Amino acid sequence: MHPRNRFATRYDFPLLTAANPELTSFLTHTPTGEETVDFADPAAVKALNKALLKQFYGVQHWDIPAGYLCPPVPGRADYIHYAADLLATVNGGVAPRGKAVHVLDIGVGANCVYPIIGTQEYNWRFVGADIDPVAIRVAKHMVAANPPLTGRIDLRLQPHATDIFEGIVKPREEFDLTVCNPPFHASAAEAAASNQRKNRNLGHNQVLEPSPNFGGKNTELWYEGGEEAFVRLMVEQSVPLASRVLWFTSLISKKETLPSAYHFLKQAGALDVQTIPMSQGQKVSRLVAWTFQDEAQQQAWRARRWQPREAPVPPRSE
Repeated sequence: MHPRNRFATRYDFPLLTAANPELTSFLTHTPTGEETVDFADPAAVKALNKALLKQFYGVQHWDIPAGYLCPPVPGRADYIHYAADLLATVNGGVAPRGKAVHVLDIGVGANCVYPIIGTQEYNWRFVGADIDPVAIRVAKHMVAANPPLTGRIDLRLQPHATDIFEGIVKPREEFDLTVCNPPFHASAAEAAASNQRKNRNLGHNQVLEPSPNFGGKNTELWYEGGEEAFVRLMVEQSVPLASRVLWFTSLISKKETLPSAYHFLKQAGALDVQTIPMSQGQKVSRLVAWTFQDEAQQQAWRARRWQPREAPVPPRSE
């Protein structure tokens, strides 16, 4: 995990059950006697997330509808921290903090986890976009119910499923960073098969209903053409925003997607492409980032958006 990730050590379940008492009923033990939860149980994962978000990020009220994606918080935190390191490369090695940093989360979901972590860890401002009106409505309700998030996260409905940035990014609006966890399966059948493999890895050998342990609606789990097709669309649609977004990023779950992603980025004219490896236990993924701005343009961006302006010097009285 990233060195700044709060979840690099084992979960402190006494602390977490104090934060969310309902987690207590989901506790079990590993063969070595350590406390844990059944990560194949969606209700257990949800209760754990509630506890983590409350204990570490001050989110007192968090919930999602049945069947919606309930992502593992430590993995989402890793993405945010590595993205902060990416911005740090433009800022003398220091991750920029504060409301001047504006981030777009593509596919924010009902869970709204990336914006929660980004606002609480770095004091950034977020726009969260999604094509699902229920997800947007739930996320808005959750933000409104938590004062530390209010006014920091703007949730916007994407009216066209084939658009990623158009219809979301307002005229002349700028973003320092975009984040995205794209749907990486090509079909519902592929998503169900993947879930069966996950359950077997978690020690559940029986045939289970195709309900992922982390949940997820169809639009969250699969896209026609899979991860590769979604990333291609995102790269193509990032070109018109070349001067209004500093760094575009996306999670890439499948290493087989990388060669195609690099090809799309070369065709699009990206000036700098970076691949940042990430791992969570047995799961290995990577963050791919690209920019259309050269080094001089990046430094000009930093000076214009992140450096505090000097207060005007009052005229000297004679």
